[in-house]
Amino acid sequence: MQCDSRKIGIIGLGKVGMTAAYALLIRGLADELVLVSRSLDKVEGEKLDLEHSLPFLEPAKITASDDYASLANCDVIIVTAGAAQHIGQSRLDLVSENKKVVQVIAEKLRPHVQNSVVVMVSNPVDILTYHLATALGLPKGRVLGSGTMLDTGRFRFHLGQMLHIYPRSIHTYVLGEHGDSGFPALESATVGGQPLEHFPNYSADQALEAFVKTREAANQIIQAKGATYYAIGVVIAQLVQTIVHDKRSVLPVSIPIKDYYGQSNLSVSVPCIIGRNGVEQILQISLSEKEQLQFSQSCEVIRQYI
Repeated sequence: MQCDSRKIGIIGLGKVGMTAAYALLIRGLADELVLVSRSLDKVEGEKLDLEHSLPFLEPAKITASDDYASLANCDVIIVTAGAAQHIGQSRLDLVSENKKVVQVIAEKLRPHVQNSVVVMVSNPVDILTYHLATALGLPKGRVLGSGTMLDTGRFRFHLGQMLHIYPRSIHTYVLGEHGDSGFPALESATVGGQPLEHFPNYSADQALEAFVKTREAANQIIQAKGATYYAIGVVIAQLVQTIVHDKRSVLPVSIPIKDYYGQSNLSVSVPCIIGRNGVEQILQISLSEKEQLQFSQSCEVIRQYI
């Protein structure tokens, strides 16, 4: 089931926000795209640049605004505003500044989100997702974070290179924090219905090497070009597509949890069924004892900053 008229909003028009806007238009996912920024001059320029691509794409209305009221009746609102990660920083280094940004956004957004799904992308995404969900007070599942979708994609990509198989044929997740304490859930990993550990030429050393590359990816990209935005832009578009098409796909997103392997009162990435109302169901997958410990440790890292 698809929304009759798909209105998508983006708050924050840095590299991530604008790459997401571009990806949404390329995929034809928005009938109306609302771009909101503090700088009206900038957003008008971004709007015009995007509009010049429309003769080659599906029809869409693009609205530029510095007023949050323009986000009323959006199906999905994406939050990318806030300080970005720089060389030598962890995502957690951004928490103090970006919590203040989220507080301001929540106050402005609250009157206009009655029927929206709100997706937090800004870092540290787990902490900010929890604060935004608490501040907005929407029904369970309607505020979620992009979480470890990108980490999972990176991990599958590197594993796929090593195993010489298409990454989407590898079913495994990176769970926990979207950050240094996240971990690969290999206990339940499969390829073609068989456990990953039984796949020809697979080894635990390969999984470790693939995850090291995954964990180091953001810093490597930031050092090389200053920021990461292409892949997360595609992740956002995939998440929006899953919501507005009510696809009910399983994705690892950050969501407030209650008694998930004994953890509660924080947002963290776990596999969830995503549909028209955001997170439709949280799935508790099988974790080994080691992975349960890693999950607990990752939650404790997040909890220190909430």
